[in-house]
Amino acid sequence: MEQDPMQSMKQSIMFSHKLAQLSKALWKSIEKDWQAWIKPFDLNINEHHILWIAYHLEGASISDIAKFGVMHVSTAFNFSKKLEERELLTFSKRDNDKRNTYVYLTEKGENLLLETFKCYNPDTYSVYAGSLPIKELYGKFPEFSELISIVKHVYGPDFMNIFDKSMQKFEEDFTETDGELIPAPKNRNPAPPVIPE
Repeated sequence: MEQDPMQSMKQSIMFSHKLAQLSKALWKSIEKDWQAWIKPFDLNINEHHILWIAYHLEGASISDIAKFGVMHVSTAFNFSKKLEERELLTFSKRDNDKRNTYVYLTEKGENLLLETFKCYNPDTYSVYAGSLPIKELYGKFPEFSELISIVKHVYGPDFMNIFDKSMQKFEEDFTETDGELIPAPKNRNPAPPVIPE
């Protein structure tokens, strides 16, 4: 019986290895650049990511942070507690949901996050620099449609909905003037969105 080419062991191994190698190479570069970017703020990548998620979701449960931050729940909780000790986050319950604990940015936390954005330097990000020839050739950065489809099938549509909302929120919340990121006037909803489990 002939093997279905869609389920070829050889193709599966080659694809998995190729994706693993490329992902690992990209992540190593991103990790190095991200750590260098936030080091002056005494933050690690998980802490910075949690601040960013809390900002995007305007309050997030620990499970939301773990899910969208692609980290274990205990990692999300422990680093959130460290940020709370630094008065960058607060923990609270919602009137309509006493079961979950939600994390919100404090004013100090939001100011620190915005400060990190101001100090971002595109010239120090290798992956960004590596994408510039594509932008020059096609007039835009890669859109990652195939990669997005893979991630959607691995993590589910909820993950991609949060991803899309976070990109949209960043687009709406900031403008750029003379190379400087400017926060738009606040127009925040008092009730944060609930992320489906």
